[in-house]
Amino acid sequence: MRPQQQVMDFDGNGAVARQPVIDLTGHVPEPKGVVYTRPWVVELILDLAGYRAGEDLAGKYAVEPAAGDGAFLVAMARRLLASALSHGRPLSDARGALRAYELDEASATQARQAATNELARSGVARNQAARIAHQWVTVDDYLVGSQTDREADFVIGNPPYIRYDDLPTGLFDFYRRRYQTMQGRGDLYVGFIEAGVRQLRKGGVLAFICADRWMRSSYGAELRRLIGDTCSVEAVVEMHDAPAFEDEVSAYPAVTVLRKQVQGRPIVAVAGRDAGPLELDGTNLADAVINLADGHRRELTGFAASRLDGWFTGSRPWPSLESGRLAVLRELERRLSTLEDPYTATKVGIGVATGRDEVYVTVDPDLVEADRLLPLAMAADTRSGKLVWSGHYLVNPWLPDGRLVPLGEYPRLEAYLEQHRPVLTKRNIAQRRTTDWYRTIDRVNHPLASRAKLYFPDMKATSNPTLDSGTTYPHHNLYWLTSDCWDLEVLGGLLLSRVAQLFIEAYSVRMRGGTLRFQAQYLRQVRVPKPSSLDPALRGLLVEAFRSRDVDLATKAAIDAYGVHDAGELLGC
Repeated sequence: MRPQQQVMDFDGNGAVARQPVIDLTGHVPEPKGVVYTRPWVVELILDLAGYRAGEDLAGKYAVEPAAGDGAFLVAMARRLLASALSHGRPLSDARGALRAYELDEASATQARQAATNELARSGVARNQAARIAHQWVTVDDYLVGSQTDREADFVIGNPPYIRYDDLPTGLFDFYRRRYQTMQGRGDLYVGFIEAGVRQLRKGGVLAFICADRWMRSSYGAELRRLIGDTCSVEAVVEMHDAPAFEDEVSAYPAVTVLRKQVQGRPIVAVAGRDAGPLELDGTNLADAVINLADGHRRELTGFAASRLDGWFTGSRPWPSLESGRLAVLRELERRLSTLEDPYTATKVGIGVATGRDEVYVTVDPDLVEADRLLPLAMAADTRSGKLVWSGHYLVNPWLPDGRLVPLGEYPRLEAYLEQHRPVLTKRNIAQRRTTDWYRTIDRVNHPLASRAKLYFPDMKATSNPTLDSGTTYPHHNLYWLTSDCWDLEVLGGLLLSRVAQLFIEAYSVRMRGGTLRFQAQYLRQVRVPKPSSLDPALRGLLVEAFRSRDVDLATKAAIDAYGVHDAGELLGC
């Protein structure tokens, strides 16, 4: 990944003004400058994309959208020269076959020098090499320049990674007007992927390595839809644990290869800690991965791979799992209903967001009138798997009918909220609704407080459903589940199991250290059998497992409940 990139600001007339270099890592803990892609990863990506010396590369047009130090540019130049030589083309044919964008002038100079050195090593006179390299590398913003560039046969590289929130004022709006997939609070590489897809000619290939959050997050929904409508996914190589970069990063990268054609049978691969350059008896690493996926190789150090019959359509998240576990997931999705289901009246939601927890959350039972305090469950209260209420309350400004309480009827509440009025009125929700300045962001759903429900803390390494018998209301770091048909302890046993966690692992955006997000959008991806399909003995085992927090017992019972007896080894049983 490239953690630094110069960005631009646009005035009202569309003029471009240079801004200082800003940190684009978002996740790199130490600012060490550029994080270089390892050469073996570059070679793997180029081979997967089909940018190979055996092809007539000088007759095609390849684009590197963010040149950085030139890691991709140099490798592409080497292949381009070898291709021109093998196809009997003059060097002049290679001049217009490659373009590398770089927004930062200093990085562009470095990339040109690296390309010049590579050409000179190949026997090109240095002054001629410098002219060619200067022509290849252009100082420009790919998100702007690509819109007037010609159609490309290849768009290959490692786009910059920056949260939209960190872009200079006005720049995100400028980009978003041009790239409709840049939604929500996403990352700049979403725009780079869209720009690359749009630049491809029919049959052209995009191959990027970048963080894979867009594949599962809500902000990637429109990008996934665009890809499904216009491209074939040829390969996805998850590289979360692979040594893909010169410095260690925690961005959960993946290689994605897209082709502008009808969807075929894609390769799904996982590169582990042992992945790297290998001696393969003349077979390059990409072909070895392809052979592994097609069953022509029995094993490949550091890799697991398989082919799928098709890909996922629309805006739905793309799952991330090793091939065998992915096959189990797809089989369960084919024949089972989702956890949130109108037929069982099972619902999933999130706890209350206040906009000012320091005002609305208290441990003082005498702070305001007693009926304005609602026992509040916090994420830490579920840590053991049994709800242990920590004594927190929500200062509740809502009536059961959904209206705000008249403050005049609650003098202690009124005095307390007036005391904090200066900070409460600064909230966006209060500025939009000035007469409701003392409301929480979310209304309180009063019946939920007295209902039995399962709680899920937002961030957890493993599934931890926790039963509340109807004594608390959830804080916004807790997700809740209610059901009219399920015995919640039976369902809790299923959701404690590694079978149910398979769905969260597939669809959740991972945090540092591999922590999973148990958000509503991911819980809704979980499939479950019908309650009526479970016999009494199996229900009893699931209840026992849930009460004792026995994940192994829950998983063994869930394997029977789900009917996936061949998957025991994959699930650790």
